[in-house]
Amino acid sequence: MRLPSSIFVSVSLFTAETTAALYLSSTYRSAGDQIWQGLTLLFTLVPSVLVQLTLTFIHRDLSRDRPLVLLLHILQLGPIVRCLEAFCIYGSVGRVEEPYVSITRKKQMPKDGLSEEVERQVGQAEGKLFTHRAAFARTSVIQAFLGSAPQLTLQLYICILQQRVSIGRGTLMVISLLSIVYGALRCNILAIKIKYDDYEVDVKPTAYLCIFLWRSFEIATRVVVLVLFSSVLQIWVLPVVLVNFLIFFSYPWILFWQSGSPFPENIEKTLTRVGTTIVLCLLTFLYAGVNMFCWSAVQLKLNDPDLINKSQNWYRMAVYYMLRFVENATLILLWYVFQTDFYRFVCSPLLVLQLLVGYAIGIFFMLVFYQFCHPCKKLFSSSISLGLWECINLLCLLCAVHRGEGPAEKMALEQPPSDKDIANDTAEMNGNLSQSLSSNP
Repeated sequence: MRLPSSIFVSVSLFTAETTAALYLSSTYRSAGDQIWQGLTLLFTLVPSVLVQLTLTFIHRDLSRDRPLVLLLHILQLGPIVRCLEAFCIYGSVGRVEEPYVSITRKKQMPKDGLSEEVERQVGQAEGKLFTHRAAFARTSVIQAFLGSAPQLTLQLYICILQQRVSIGRGTLMVISLLSIVYGALRCNILAIKIKYDDYEVDVKPTAYLCIFLWRSFEIATRVVVLVLFSSVLQIWVLPVVLVNFLIFFSYPWILFWQSGSPFPENIEKTLTRVGTTIVLCLLTFLYAGVNMFCWSAVQLKLNDPDLINKSQNWYRMAVYYMLRFVENATLILLWYVFQTDFYRFVCSPLLVLQLLVGYAIGIFFMLVFYQFCHPCKKLFSSSISLGLWECINLLCLLCAVHRGEGPAEKMALEQPPSDKDIANDTAEMNGNLSQSLSSNP
């Protein structure tokens, strides 16, 4: 049984970020910056409350007689208690006889086109640890994109306005960035395990490294672009954020309404229709928050019992990154055009180039991960390089149509000659040859 190290990392980042945010808010209060103090506390307490609710919901504490645990959740100490509980379960393995075990069947990765199914006994303690890991994987995503991402954006914006980075603010920014990257990494691993639930997934260290580099460059450049744009065009940053958020929030619901499927009823048996609607809205809210800063890797499908689209859609990923790259380039170019003397000590062209190259480096590590390091790449029906090549061909076709070359003309140009055309050409060549011979005896 593996050590619950992921739970320890999640709780450590949660505790460190909360402590740093509370300390920084006290310094804002001493300096008389009530607005910055209120926003710092807001981006700390709201995700903390959502994390407590998520842990309570997954472990079903409301239907169990555990008043002490519920009290600790109210005091925002739930993650610490859950971490201690997980390590106590891990330490008790082998000392107490399991009252019962369950049998799980997982397929191994195909070798030479064959995939074997392996049975494994799962004890009660291991099942509880699995529940804890799944709960903290979800809370890491919530903490990252509903708390750490807005917090990092806010503190970087304050640094630009004040033209200095204090120790407390710098510490909080580093912890927030690590929390976002870790949350995005857990989101990737969670998506892989949900899509390939029938297989035994083994994620290697090289895959973790590629995901870490991919997410670090992608998220860091995205946050910097948003902050720079908001520093010169404060009025226009709100429409940009709202349009992005509304598109990603409404997209799963639009697909659900177009499918004509009945309203999902099997999320949780104890939930009413209103409760199910609230849970789905919170889920799509989190989905929109993730896509605001990076590719979510998990695609919602509300008409599916698992609420997750398990198919691999390279076109959707390619469209997302192309549009996001264009958006980042547009925002940073607008900052370059409308920048004031406030940035006179910054080499603006070099900064623009660095941000665009940084985002491109993130995309490069993403391609490396899906092409070489993905733990389930043997199950792909097509590789990402082939998918991107098809997207490029589609774009070239659209460009050709836009220039005036219709698809029929393009097909006519690319269509090979038929047998009839070849026979006519041969007869014509023979006639010309005989005519030339008769004229030159």
